Amino acid sequence: MESSAEIASRLAATGYLADDELATVVFLALRMQRPLLVEGEPGTGKTALAEALAEALDLPLIRLQCYEGIDATQALYDWDFPRQILHLRALEAVPGETTDVEEAEKSLYDERFLLARPVLQALKQAPAVLLVDEVDRADDEFEAFLLEVLSTYQVSIPELGTVAAAEPPIVVLTSNRTRELHDALKRRCLYHWVEHPGLERELEIVRSRAPEVAEALGRQVVSTVQQLRGRDDLLKPPGVAETLDWARALHHLGTQDLDLESAATTLGALVKYREDRDRVKQALDRMLAQ
Repeated sequence: MESSAEIASRLAATGYLADDELATVVFLALRMQRPLLVEGEPGTGKTALAEALAEALDLPLIRLQCYEGIDATQALYDWDFPRQILHLRALEAVPGETTDVEEAEKSLYDERFLLARPVLQALKQAPAVLLVDEVDRADDEFEAFLLEVLSTYQVSIPELGTVAAAEPPIVVLTSNRTRELHDALKRRCLYHWVEHPGLERELEIVRSRAPEVAEALGRQVVSTVQQLRGRDDLLKPPGVAETLDWARALHHLGTQDLDLESAATTLGALVKYREDRDRVKQALDRMLAQ
């Protein structure tokens, strides 16, 4: 990639519309071989960025979904215990042959019995895009592990030795900012905060990702969603993913013009909490009038 404009163009070809600031930080992450930490509200397109980047560069996407309690084993590797047991039994079944215990133990830790998890897969398969999704859901120990891996792009497997990436993977970390990440991890990364798009950019996204939706309907949907994001009483304001779902749902129902009835019956595609649904229903007629 020779410029941020080329990055924006390649991403746009996949349906992902990046503004100048985001395209520039992605370009720099690629050039500087630095991880990219993308934070923002849920539904702003953080995960979709990694998916679009993998598609634009024609690279495999390897995803590590973080959760509370995740540890290095889930991220790195494990041993295929059932296959190891079968291997031992096969050795015992060889007639007339005395099996050396030390050699048998050593054979158990052959690479064919290694179950590579996402981080190890990315190191072995590079070039690849490694998506570390919702890193804020993991704990401090896992952050420290990630920092070590992202500093050297290599891991040590006691039974096999060190595995180093021939080429550093492209790493995208996402965070919904449910907690603050440590400064050490942030310093290792380039950073970008993803905002909800404005009306015209979100309408461009709908045109790009859901071209089957009529122009007038798409504009009505986006306008309504923009109003909802301006409210401070919703548990979870709708993201871009919900905008697309709602527009497609209305299209599949044959809706040409967003009215109170069609909007109310399809709210399940837009809001995901009962309290939000009730609040939105009460305000629909006023929002549609605007």
